Amino acid sequence: MSHAPIGIFDSGIGGLTVANAIHKRLPGQQLIYFGDTAHLPYGDKSPKAIRHYSRRITQFLVEQGCQTIVVACNTAASIARKEIAAAAGPEIPTFNVIDPVAEYVGQHFNNEAIGVIGTKGTIKTRAYPKVIQRHNPSLHVKTMATPLLVPMIEEGFFNNNISQTIIDNYLSNRFLSKISALILGCTHYPLIREQVERYYKGKNVAVLDTASIVAESVAGSMKSNADTPPTHRFFVSDFTKSFQNSTRLFFGEKIQLEVADLW
Repeated sequence: MSHAPIGIFDSGIGGLTVANAIHKRLPGQQLIYFGDTAHLPYGDKSPKAIRHYSRRITQFLVEQGCQTIVVACNTAASIARKEIAAAAGPEIPTFNVIDPVAEYVGQHFNNEAIGVIGTKGTIKTRAYPKVIQRHNPSLHVKTMATPLLVPMIEEGFFNNNISQTIIDNYLSNRFLSKISALILGCTHYPLIREQVERYYKGKNVAVLDTASIVAESVAGSMKSNADTPPTHRFFVSDFTKSFQNSTRLFFGEKIQLEVADLW
């Protein structure tokens, strides 16, 4: 595989957690990121709309020269994978945030209950139970929508007592009882991983680092990358100052957003 850019997209800037994990794993690889901030959250959109947005964004990333596509959006990955693969074409591999995590869980757990939290859109598709049980039918997958978490994180309300109360309230729900591991089924959620782990302290529940699992899957398919530091590009479909300010939280360093209105 060449040193051509890796294209990554999400409904907003939450997918920057995946981009950051890939950047750490492949520091010499250029990334081109697209956050569809004009249409977030995808979890509230119709499947037809999500397929349309995902197809167009994939086309845009291919037009930018990307030779690998990473769908850093659980909702798009669960609804639009066929459209994304068709837009990328047969020569460009596509990755998503569901398959590598499902494979990891299938290999590391057996005859146990696995919890998944995510947006309403992701949970409604039951994508995680379907793919996980394809890898390991012995696993029982418990899913629950946690719709307050994304806006809470977007507004910077985490790592405090209020957010801990909301997180604890969700995790204490009976639907997530007796699990051995929890999948953070939204790319925003790595930012609250420490708070989730705080709730499970002493309860012998593994909180999976999903962004790193995805990054490892992408890196495993690529040859060693270039030594020279790359220039990453970050696009959004609608710019706001709050998104610009939040990018440091998700990517770990200050980045400059460019606007690309694909519609």
